Amino acid sequence: SGIYTHKVLNPTHHLMFGFDDSFRIPHSRYTTVRLEDLKRCSALEVLAVSDEAGPAVICNKTGRQVFITGHAEYDRETLANEYYRDVSRGLNPNVPCNYFPNDDASLTPPMVWRSNATLLYTNWLNYFVYQATPYDLKELLQKYPH
Repeated sequence: SGIYTHKVLNPTHHLMFGFDDSFRIPHSRYTTVRLEDLKRCSALEVLAVSDEAGPAVICNKTGRQVFITGHAEYDRETLANEYYRDVSRGLNPNVPCNYFPNDDASLTPPMVWRSNATLLYTNWLNYFVYQATPYDLKELLQKYPH
């Protein structure tokens, strides 16, 4: 759990248009998605990965399926609220990495992922929804019958 830096692996992919070489997004999970497992699936392309958090942006070859393992949609306080909830339940969670200044949960976390999140969702809506949706939806069913 925390804010992690991700490296863009394919800057020419439509989902990654306009991204810097690296960007940060929140993760809130205690599970693993392994890069080597995803690489074995030829239908998928990993577009961004973090050394600490693993793959973060994955897309199938047609762009009809996009997988985001982090939470770019989170607001400033979401990880804090999850952390405080788990503390109040006696779960003794770790302080989210790279989130609170000096790992001090009494301080306000800086918002360092909003522009990246906006760019990610804007690219997805523009290139994979708006531009990919034909005027006549019957054409969509012909192109993607599943």
